Amino acid sequence: MDFADKLRASGLRPTKQRLRICKTLFDRDKTFHFLVKDLVETLNEKTEDQKISVATVYNTVHAFKKSGYLKQLNIDPNHNYFDTNISHHHHFFDESTKELIDLNNDQVEKIEIKKTLPGKTISSVEILVKVENK
Repeated sequence: MDFADKLRASGLRPTKQRLRICKTLFDRDKTFHFLVKDLVETLNEKTEDQKISVATVYNTVHAFKKSGYLKQLNIDPNHNYFDTNISHHHHFFDESTKELIDLNNDQVEKIEIKKTLPGKTISSVEILVKVENK
């Protein structure tokens, strides 16, 4: 799927600014974790003449999330990260650098959940491991 198609599938017109956002998010080899404010800075430091507003980035990111192209990770009230890897997987969160790092399923032993909720079934388990400097 090309970038314009991804935008259209998310209910957005493929404008130049949105195409730049899409390319920044999805034209990469590795998973990309980001805060919206950091994405705005990254996009705007690359060019002086075509700044992208926070509202445009925010709305585009949330449209991608709603369409299933991004996953949102609420680390704490001040850190709502987005992840381009939408598969079920785990994370380390480095509290000193505020970096989110993938932790693959094969790096975690089987997780056993003993409590159940009536009428509910577990759809996924994703672990967030917070780390700090010694």
